[in-house]
Amino acid sequence: MSRPLLSHIDLRVRDRARSTAFYDALLGALGFVRRDGDEWTSYYDGANAVPGPADFEWFGFTEDPSPVPNSNRVAFVATSNDEVDRVADVLSRSGAGDLEGPNYDEGPGYYAVFFEDPDGHRLEVCCRTR
Repeated sequence: MSRPLLSHIDLRVRDRARSTAFYDALLGALGFVRRDGDEWTSYYDGANAVPGPADFEWFGFTEDPSPVPNSNRVAFVATSNDEVDRVADVLSRSGAGDLEGPNYDEGPGYYAVFFEDPDGHRLEVCCRTR
């Protein structure tokens, strides 16, 4: 078994219900499965949806009355340019902020859509074809 390169990403959000609706649309379109705890919401790869050992990779958030987004960006991988296009459509209907793309602005073979979640966290969905 190979070692994962990432354990988890845990954002702080102002309104958990609002963020859950947004991320359900975004991450559902990428095949993620949601798991809720008492104070947090997490998403796992649909192929590995049951939380398990310490090396399990996940993306999630916890409610915080004063989240402070910054200029960092989290990028999710799409399997094809078509999937990037489908996710961009979901984002436009889900109220994503600062929606840019999808396009090849980052260089040949790098197709992506850039956007912000309801709290202003910068995100991206990308596909590398080279």
